[in-house]
Amino acid sequence: MKVFTSADEMREESAAAKRDGRTVGFVATMGALHEGHLSLIDAASALADFIAVSIFVNPTQFGPGEDLDQYPRDLDGDLEHCRERAVDAVFAPSAETMYGAGEHVFVSEDAMSTVLCGGTRQGHFRGVLTVVAKLFNIVQPDVTVFGQKDAQQARLIERMIEELAFPIALHLAPIVREPDGLAMSSRNRYLDEAAREQALCLHEALQKARRAYEAGERRPDAVRRDIESTCHEHRPLVDVEYIECVDFSNLARVETLGPGTLIALAVHVDGTRLIDNIIL
Repeated sequence: MKVFTSADEMREESAAAKRDGRTVGFVATMGALHEGHLSLIDAASALADFIAVSIFVNPTQFGPGEDLDQYPRDLDGDLEHCRERAVDAVFAPSAETMYGAGEHVFVSEDAMSTVLCGGTRQGHFRGVLTVVAKLFNIVQPDVTVFGQKDAQQARLIERMIEELAFPIALHLAPIVREPDGLAMSSRNRYLDEAAREQALCLHEALQKARRAYEAGERRPDAVRRDIESTCHEHRPLVDVEYIECVDFSNLARVETLGPGTLIALAVHVDGTRLIDNIIL
């Protein structure tokens, strides 16, 4: 496995793989790798011959007061995980490599980025789309894998690929969960025992919503009320940020639940922001 900090060297490594007739698969991460990330690498390995992983905590997707400085970092551990998964190349650039002396050109989306997480994290998705566009131009992948846990992010990147004509196929990988149902996240490390227990309300609430839908419930308002009630019941550490039922194709609110409806929520558990979702 080769590790690059230079954009030019990473680009040349991908180009060499393509000259050898290999397809390039890419997984973009902010490090602190866990089994959720590793499942994306596994999915990429099934789709491509040469696997590249980026490890970069992107400052432009963090807003004022968010956890940029505290975000978990473990490059040595991340590299070991990548070696175990037979990754071919890791791109671990500095902020200076990615942004130079400043940021003046950005990639923005003006519809789907304004709802869900975009409604409360102003500028977040501009930072995400910009850094992913840069990474695509550096790594030059044929296929990329993103996870359903960040469903809005994945759909926005898919739209960027479509509208900016990147020659890349995006594969959406399923959410990986802990044995008790909590969606794997680097931010789970922030949770103490009490908060960790109360965080299970996300999965519990979404599974209740799925069962209600399977039993015939089609009213988004009823599902949202039930999810909120489940999250708040005997859970003083939980503060709901949003609960939404949207069409996954365009992230617009639905009037009736149906196949393809994304039920998504964000909550703060003792100050730690967690997200989760299901697609009906």
